[in-house]
Amino acid sequence: MFQYEKRLQFPVNIKNPNPTLAKIIITQYGGPDGELGASLRYLSQRFSMPHAELKGLLTDIGTEELGHLEMIGTIVYQLTRNLSMEDIKKAGFDAYFVDHTTGIYPQFASGFPWSAATIQSTGDTIADLHEDLAAEQKARKTYDNILRLVDDPDVKEPIKFLRAREIVHYQRFGEGLRIATDRLDSKNFYAFNPSFDKCK
Repeated sequence: MFQYEKRLQFPVNIKNPNPTLAKIIITQYGGPDGELGASLRYLSQRFSMPHAELKGLLTDIGTEELGHLEMIGTIVYQLTRNLSMEDIKKAGFDAYFVDHTTGIYPQFASGFPWSAATIQSTGDTIADLHEDLAAEQKARKTYDNILRLVDDPDVKEPIKFLRAREIVHYQRFGEGLRIATDRLDSKNFYAFNPSFDKCK
């Protein structure tokens, strides 16, 4: 069971609206390497993880990603609040505005809507942990790209916090992979499983 604490993991207090930035940062809400996909990936994978430590790891990181989703939604909302029609048109935010006004909608920076096709849950411990390691690096890369485009410190600081957490998650998944690898035996690892000899 999850418990909700009514505060953001890192404060978000953006003074200057900027729909141009909102258009790119929205990708970490519902983009291919964003927080929505991360939370659902890990919270889905945990059911088939064979070791309690790995289930706990996926639950911890999956719920933290929900907190990151909340932060990104807050950033996008604060960047788009109180916009004039002139601001919306000038920033090229009009296409988003027509469909969603200034509501928060899970989509890529390119405008493509979020899809479960961007995540994977295979039930294979090794495959899923490698997927998770790659996902954290892709999220870190996306935050790197966002930071290259942002000059407002009110936006930059929470994005830097989120980027740092991707690095921590990567390290924790690396530890999880070592736990899984140390516990492999011929019954649960395809490379050594004698039952696969029949396939040759």
